[in-house]
Amino acid sequence: MKYLNRLCGRYLLWSIGLMSVVSAIVYAVAIMGEFQGLLLPALVSVIFLLVFNVLEILIWRKVAYKAPEQLTTFYTAVSGFRMLLALGLLFVYYITLSDKFGMKNFVVVFLAYYFVMLGMHSIFFSYVSNGGDKLNKL
Repeated sequence: MKYLNRLCGRYLLWSIGLMSVVSAIVYAVAIMGEFQGLLLPALVSVIFLLVFNVLEILIWRKVAYKAPEQLTTFYTAVSGFRMLLALGLLFVYYITLSDKFGMKNFVVVFLAYYFVMLGMHSIFFSYVSNGGDKLNKL
């Protein structure tokens, strides 16, 4: 269980670190390129992905501890659920926003965060899956 807790902490630290890097890039682009309206999409993206990543890692820890043979199904389900929630968020943002230019900014910023987190998720859990013998000893 100590190994799982360490992995969970590492996943959360990497998530927060990568979101901070992407946020700094978005902020720099907003200032240097004089783009208006990039900070709200960045805030919405960070909140969405942070909440999703925290819930994901808590559920992953429980699945890895109780049923490690179900992890492959879990990874697939999480990816699909994340995509559906992201599409739902885009739809809600589109309904609440009347400015089409603002929607383009939101989609670009959100996709930047989404793809960075998707890449981190894939790399992290492929690393964990390749060291799966440690999970089976728990």
